[in-house]
Amino acid sequence: MSVDWVGYGYAALIASGGVFGYVKAGSVPSLAAGLLFGSAAGFGAYQVSNDPANIWVSLATSGALTGVMGKRFYASRKFMPAGLMAGASLLMVGKLSLALLNKPVQS
Repeated sequence: MSVDWVGYGYAALIASGGVFGYVKAGSVPSLAAGLLFGSAAGFGAYQVSNDPANIWVSLATSGALTGVMGKRFYASRKFMPAGLMAGASLLMVGKLSLALLNKPVQS
């Protein structure tokens, strides 16, 4: 059983981004979304750590954040925080997609 360190790091990045948004701007929605998506990403990393084929929660979380933060980055053209989160989420989608493609086929 290998630990999904990248997934746990991604979850920590999301949660800390929500906390940072709350501390810096007093944004309660940022805190709530950061903790919600961070928890979902952490749970997904836990699932991938226990079963490397079980990537669906992680893929859904990172895919949703790629879309949402990508749209915010496109509208604002500001790297922080939307560009950073969109980029990190896109990298996570790529990592999980490669894991899905490399999964052995069961017959």
